[in-house]
Order: sequence, then structure tokens, then C-alpha cells
Amino acid sequence: MLSTTEIAAFEANRDIGDEIVQSNKDMKAGKGKVVVSSAAEAREATGLSQSQFASLLGVSVRTLQG
Repeated sequence: MLSTTEIAAFEANRDIGDEIVQSNKDMKAGKGKVVVSSAAEAREATGLSQSQFASLLGVSVRTLQG
């Protein structure tokens, strides 16, 4: 785990715009990968919509999406 000082140093040297542009290039080149959460896998296995699954769990759809 990084310390607060290490995180601050890392953030001070970042170029977010450049990172976004590079990420877009990587995705277009097929270098990205999709990560599916266990919640998404469970919902898909049930065949329920996001709204139905969120209701079953007692959370909002937005919380489920997060």
C-alpha cells in the first residue's frame, strides 16, 4: 500500500489527458480487457434485469451499477 506522500508524488506527476488518450488508443488496438464483477455474473446467471436484481438485493440500480 502506498503512503499518502507516495500517492501525492504520483498524482503530482500525472498527465490525466495523456492517460485518457493512450487508453483510447489501446482500446482501439484491442489491448484492453473487460473485467466483469461477481455481481454482474450473478445477475446474468439469474436472467434478471438490473432493476429486478437490485430490488432483490434491496439496493438502487445505481448502487448495483457502481
